[in-house]
Amino acid sequence: MKETTKRRVRGALIALVCFLLGGLVTLGVVWKVVGQDGRTLLQAYQLIRSEFVGEYDSQTHLETTLETMVDALGDRWSYYLTPEEAQQVKANRENTYVGIGITVGQNVEDGLEILRVTEGSPAQEAGLQAGEIIRGVDGQAITSDNRETMLSAIQGEEGTTVSLEVEGTDGARRTVEVTRQEIHGVTATWTMTENQVGLVTILNFYAGTADLVKQGVAALQEEGAQALVFDLRNNPGGYVTELTEILDYLLPEGNIFISRTNDGEEVTYTSDASCVDLPMAVLVNANSYSAAEFFAAQLRESAGAPVVGEQTSGKGYSQILFDLPDGSAIGLSTARYYTGKGVSLIGTGLTPDTEVTLSEEDQQKLLAGELTPAEDAQFQAAVAALGLS
Repeated sequence: MKETTKRRVRGALIALVCFLLGGLVTLGVVWKVVGQDGRTLLQAYQLIRSEFVGEYDSQTHLETTLETMVDALGDRWSYYLTPEEAQQVKANRENTYVGIGITVGQNVEDGLEILRVTEGSPAQEAGLQAGEIIRGVDGQAITSDNRETMLSAIQGEEGTTVSLEVEGTDGARRTVEVTRQEIHGVTATWTMTENQVGLVTILNFYAGTADLVKQGVAALQEEGAQALVFDLRNNPGGYVTELTEILDYLLPEGNIFISRTNDGEEVTYTSDASCVDLPMAVLVNANSYSAAEFFAAQLRESAGAPVVGEQTSGKGYSQILFDLPDGSAIGLSTARYYTGKGVSLIGTGLTPDTEVTLSEEDQQKLLAGELTPAEDAQFQAAVAALGLS
């Protein structure tokens, strides 16, 4: 064998050995990082794959394992999403998604309560109304254990049809067929009411909301608004970036939001001196979550805005959605939220300055978008709290 060829062979062997050693070192590092619990989980997984004699669906097995791991945390705000669910959630948060055009709440044990029906949506065309309860999807009953899965099942590919078992406000049930379409969500609306009070309704704090709220506030100021009332009732929350952008726009200089991770890292969001110089009030209820609660709390803390309505839910954790290799994802609570002065709402929620509860009839009207400011006892109480009644 020629010397040059020998050198090449030796070089190749050395490279191969280095590669294998590097791989072993890397594997050793990973093995150490995952710890005994991780190694136990991996070994159990490998044993099932190599030794189990029966038949099983590996995808279902994986999904069940991941869901159980997250559920075992005991945190109601952390969750597991299948690849299909993860894709839909990400689309929803961009406020453009394929679905039927409803916002639902999960306070009903064996169903999904329709909180809002999007104007011009397939749901509205099919006759669905706020206050009704979805009891089943495509022939499968909704339970407290499968609500997230059933919610995802309502969404799907554009042009396909979903069959819903719906319970009306009178208790009667009917089957409704709805064709899915692309929905473009409007996340904030505004109107001028009596006494030159501008009413700004914020539906969520996902993509694009800050721009819409600023647009609405500016329009109301141009119309001569003497005060602003922000309606956060039935608002599920959203992105911190959207929340803090709105707070910065509205509030004077100071701390407006604090986030603390499990390792103690703290991020403080601040507002500059530029602000909206108008009296403000906020409407909340039991379905005001997360960013909605902190919006109300911070307006009260920084601008003395009265909060009117009902006790809020008390969600003070933030979640990050982590992508997994198969396209699924887990949303984990990774930080605690505090107001600019360090107040936590975890487990307690926000107590209104003026507690006002709507009648059941008016709650249904609110959900359906049919409760006028003149009929709205909570709105009128906010106007009175501003001294404008």
